[in-house]
Amino acid sequence: MVVRYHRRQALPGEVDAALAEMPSDDLTHPSGLLLLAHHGADLAGCAGLRWQSGWAELTRVFVRPEHRGAGGGAALLAAVERAACTAGVDRIRLDTRNDLVEARALYTRHGYVEIPAYSSGPYADHWFQKELTYASEGAK
Repeated sequence: MVVRYHRRQALPGEVDAALAEMPSDDLTHPSGLLLLAHHGADLAGCAGLRWQSGWAELTRVFVRPEHRGAGGGAALLAAVERAACTAGVDRIRLDTRNDLVEARALYTRHGYVEIPAYSSGPYADHWFQKELTYASEGAK
């Protein structure tokens, strides 16, 4: 992400500082979950859900560059949607940055619609939501 956002390699300590600024330790039971996608022995991507009251926040969606364009993002979305449905959640929300054009296109293709801001943060430029139904459980 540092390469994408700053157009350079991460400096020593920069990744640790970013993780401290935006921790993910709540992406474990009972407050959330983190799914990992593998392609063979390679870690291909990840996606997390944070449980809220009646909805879930999709976060930490990432597919490694060498695995993009092969359906990994769609598979991760389908998996988090199944997990949310299983947990009884009726909608998923997310925020994303303006420069993540491909991510916004992925969300739109899979039924996420842009909504008014529900959160604030330095990397929140667009907000999306998808209403989950039994029919959407397998993802579009």
